[in-house]
Amino acid sequence: MTAQSEKAPAAVGGRAAVPDWVRRAATLNELWTFVILVALVLFFTIAAPGKFFTTYDITQIAVNAAIYLVLGVGMTFVIITAGIDLSIGSVLVLAAVAAGEYNIHHGGATSGWGTVAFCVVIALAVGTAWGALQGAVVATGKVPPLIVTLGGLGAALGIAELATGGQDPAGAASTHLQNSLGFGKVLGIPWMVILAAVVTAVFGAVLAGTRFGEHTLAIGSNPTAVRRAGIPVGRQLVKVYGLMGLLAGLGAVMWLASYGTTSIAGHSTDNLKVITAVVLGGTSLFGGRGSVLGTVIGVFIPAVLTTGLIVIGVQQYWQDVAVGVVLVVAVYIDQLRRKTRERA
Repeated sequence: MTAQSEKAPAAVGGRAAVPDWVRRAATLNELWTFVILVALVLFFTIAAPGKFFTTYDITQIAVNAAIYLVLGVGMTFVIITAGIDLSIGSVLVLAAVAAGEYNIHHGGATSGWGTVAFCVVIALAVGTAWGALQGAVVATGKVPPLIVTLGGLGAALGIAELATGGQDPAGAASTHLQNSLGFGKVLGIPWMVILAAVVTAVFGAVLAGTRFGEHTLAIGSNPTAVRRAGIPVGRQLVKVYGLMGLLAGLGAVMWLASYGTTSIAGHSTDNLKVITAVVLGGTSLFGGRGSVLGTVIGVFIPAVLTTGLIVIGVQQYWQDVAVGVVLVVAVYIDQLRRKTRERA
């Protein structure tokens, strides 16, 4: 073999060969999402010098994003399977109401750590059960996830309103929970942020390096081939939606810790915010592709956008408009990427 033949070809099909690292960088969703995030930070920093991206702003953005990050991790798994979950805000409310009602009848704001622990278990169990139920309907009833979770949105919220009369009950959270998880810090870092970071790291590793993650990605790519390979698609979907419910339950605990109330009417747009973040992070609505790292970056884009608009004095209602527009643009870009891959 000659020295010339050992070299990589300079052209393929009449086109100059592109190094592998360049192709990877060009298709790395996380990189482009991070560039957008940096651009937003620079824009608001220049637009409001000395008022944006202060230490206080960074802390508040991180705390405000913590719950949505936890929900976003679960949504990442769901969307990778080519599914969707519109019910997450209502499931969070239902789990918070279930835990809050128990806390009210076992000491209220002065309840002890034993009650706090049981409330956490209640919230996680309610969320997981609701998510798994929705997953079972999707898997066995062959009902589209959009319809199942839209029905779940109304049903979960309705049950929560029936249980409370539509009012946020007083004493739903223990002061122990609020003073620790809600307001506590370790080395200056809020516990809320630490918990969100741990959840992100754990399930990021699960998606990237376990059989559960491989099966989730495979189902979104080609469910027919997965069935032929002997992988129980239905059981996997139940697990994925159960995971989403589990993290919605954890989000309920975090909400109670932060605000001390169930905020029954305050979660109507949680699904919009979370889906926007996940799609911005590069997870495809068509399934089969996505990462938790991308979701982390995607969560902070709406958070920075919302905080930045407040700092520069934009009316609050325009913030929801901006998030909606960002979602549409993200989906459009996702479609372009999909068409480009199909042509390749």
